[in-house]
Amino acid sequence: MPIHRRRFLQATSAAAMTTSLPRTGLANESKPIGKLETMVPYRAITRGPMFHWFGYYDKREFDPTGQLVLSNEVAFEGRSPKADDTINVGYIDTANGDAWHSIGTSAAWGWQQGCMLQWVGDDGRQILWNDRDGDQHVCRIHTIDDGVTRTIDRPIYTLSQDGRFGLSLDFRRIQNLRPGYGYVGLADPHVRERAPGQSGVWKVDLETGNSQLILSLADVARIAWPDGAQRQSAWHYFNHCLINPSGTRFVVLHRYRPKFDPDTLTFQGPFVTRMISGNLDGSDIEQLDPSGHTSHFIWKDDQTLTMWTRPDGRADGFYDFVDQSDRITPVGQDAMPANGHNTYLPPPYQDWILNDTYPSKRDRRQTVYLFHRPTGKRVDLGHFPSPHAYRGEWRCDTHPRCSDDGLTVAIDSPHAQGRQVYLLDVSDIVTAGTRG
Repeated sequence: MPIHRRRFLQATSAAAMTTSLPRTGLANESKPIGKLETMVPYRAITRGPMFHWFGYYDKREFDPTGQLVLSNEVAFEGRSPKADDTINVGYIDTANGDAWHSIGTSAAWGWQQGCMLQWVGDDGRQILWNDRDGDQHVCRIHTIDDGVTRTIDRPIYTLSQDGRFGLSLDFRRIQNLRPGYGYVGLADPHVRERAPGQSGVWKVDLETGNSQLILSLADVARIAWPDGAQRQSAWHYFNHCLINPSGTRFVVLHRYRPKFDPDTLTFQGPFVTRMISGNLDGSDIEQLDPSGHTSHFIWKDDQTLTMWTRPDGRADGFYDFVDQSDRITPVGQDAMPANGHNTYLPPPYQDWILNDTYPSKRDRRQTVYLFHRPTGKRVDLGHFPSPHAYRGEWRCDTHPRCSDDGLTVAIDSPHAQGRQVYLLDVSDIVTAGTRG
């Protein structure tokens, strides 16, 4: 029996894939919510009394064999992290009774993205996460073979596919201007500057620890928007960045708030977004999506990104943008009508987009699904209820992530006594799609 099928021997049977929900212990749960409904074999690989989740959808959670699955672990839910709150980081061994293996702790984390926990490179021997060390944010790199953990003096946001370098953002500034996506505990030294020249995107060599500021907030604030305005009176920050598969180009979201009070750390008005692309040395910087509405995105290949946005004169939706060009193509507008956390399955299943939805207004269910680009077919994998208490900063998005073989999906879900990590078996769907 293939290993990816053995993992699901304890999965819920197809005849019993609809079940009622237990209470989570959080407040504000009197309103009814929908029932759990799954269409593929699934099972929990973490359990209480601790709560578990991975975080963002664009990080590598599975080792190359699919056996070891990364996770964060915490003892509480339902409030923002405090400066002295730490979480455990580790992995679940799915071939050995889902045993939990702790490898360290983090004091630099949030509910949406965790501590940027992820595998480094393609060999499955090193694990990276962010932490706080004294008066700075750092990243830890743990080697499985010898159990040694080393420290690099910048936090990492995203890694190159080969694991040789990463990009770092200023999580102190993010926390001030987008609470829940940065880290509490450290003050921003540039808090009174609208677009500081010493804050931005750094390229970090993971072997030497050397880093270089390749794009500053001052740099992008000077780039005029399509209406000609430079918006130098706004308060600027970077959030969300990714490196293309070959490691030659990167994208980052440049965001601003129109008003911010550095004394009270409060802001007014929604943020406005544009996507910036550039070479990894900071050259050839351009506005890839200046619409103001860029949201979730993923590299499809070295030149193309698939993202949720609202291009000028068009409706909200997913679109392909070709870097360093003006080519924009709609993707799955009928099948994927709502914003979600989109990625592509790996070869040979790269024609499939893995995606999800936010909780529906009607029954609070989050849908995880696959979309097949060549046929336009959408296949729902499950509807996972999110109790009413999971809102705002401490909501629990499913953030679906895929194993390297494309046959298993991991999600975070709070539907059964708090947030835990679940595996979904999608092998029958994707292999049938490949056969046509």
